[in-house]
Amino acid sequence: MKLSTKITVSLLLGIIAGIILNLFFPSIIPGLDQYVLSPVGKIFLRGIQFIVVPIVFTSLIVGFTSIKNSEKVGRLTWRLLSLYIVTNLVALVVGMATAAILKPGNSVSNIGELSTQKAAQGQGILDWLVSIVPTNPFESFSTGNLLQIIFTAILIIVGIRLVGEKANPFVSFVKSFHEIIGKITSVVMKFSPIGVFALISSVIATQGLELVQKLVMYIVGLILAVVIMIFVYFLFLTFMKISPVRFWKSFLPAFGIAFGTSSSNAALPVAIENAQGPFKMKKEIASFAISLGTALKRDGACIMQGFNALFIAQLFDVELTPTLIVSVMISTVIVSFSTAGVPGAGIIMMSTVLTAAGLPLEGIAIVAGVDRLTEGFRTLLNVLGNTANAAMLDKWENKEVESAN
Repeated sequence: MKLSTKITVSLLLGIIAGIILNLFFPSIIPGLDQYVLSPVGKIFLRGIQFIVVPIVFTSLIVGFTSIKNSEKVGRLTWRLLSLYIVTNLVALVVGMATAAILKPGNSVSNIGELSTQKAAQGQGILDWLVSIVPTNPFESFSTGNLLQIIFTAILIIVGIRLVGEKANPFVSFVKSFHEIIGKITSVVMKFSPIGVFALISSVIATQGLELVQKLVMYIVGLILAVVIMIFVYFLFLTFMKISPVRFWKSFLPAFGIAFGTSSSNAALPVAIENAQGPFKMKKEIASFAISLGTALKRDGACIMQGFNALFIAQLFDVELTPTLIVSVMISTVIVSFSTAGVPGAGIIMMSTVLTAAGLPLEGIAIVAGVDRLTEGFRTLLNVLGNTANAAMLDKWENKEVESAN
């Protein structure tokens, strides 16, 4: 079987196993999850985390240094960030519009006793902006802070260009290290079906059905918003004369990893491999754009924050004023760039958006109980949005080359 087929089969089997355990064998779930499913899933995620930091760092340096023209580097960065902002705003509007139409908050009642989780406090927007600049680059690598790692990589790239030929030995070392990490990635990915099965079956088996039943409209609405945004991306790709079917088939392994692990970081190595392999994206763009997008591009976070803000406003009967809506939109777009690509990060960042909009933080504890049921869909959208933006940038560049010739 191909890796994509193995991952898809593992996802389906994991969902089926989780449902069977939840319905017919609830007594064995705690022990099975504690000693088998959760450890296996964590080992797989730790293996992924082992390669994510060096992949991001080396991919950015390899990608940037392979582009000899400094003007082209600036153009690629500007175009990619422009695509990010536009598509983030579209995702935000889709999430808020879906919540406004379905009104999931109005259909919830008697849920207070189920909201036992405490709301985690996220960073303020100014604190986030300051935190992008690392005080110690080695600490950034040890903690896996991708935004700080990207900042460090950019500074090193600037230094490489200023030094000139004297930097060649270092660049050669980074390229060699990049190839080594690529081979390690291939080894880790061989275990992805097992890791995906363990993670998804653990989530399905341990979720409380009572809370799911009370929040069914919330869950369905959030998933529907994700599906709508995926369709919007297919329209964007079609407009750029990129086949959505070819795109989906090419990146299916990365999407499977994203859905099963709920981690954009976990899908990064596979996404780069899919881009350069089946999709035949230019290596310089694949290395640069997908690495940057893994740290910055979060369509799923935009949908979640916008949808949740309106859901909580409906739940607590808060009037939707123009000021509240603008506050949600601005804070969501900014926060989406800093949401970590790991499970549960979206819930942590919710407090920043709700505080900016003046909404009750108590709502976080309510949606936290079912967050893992929708997180896989949102992460899939994150990776799809990242790779789609990279594909559109690649097409954009190819058109200019063709027109110039």
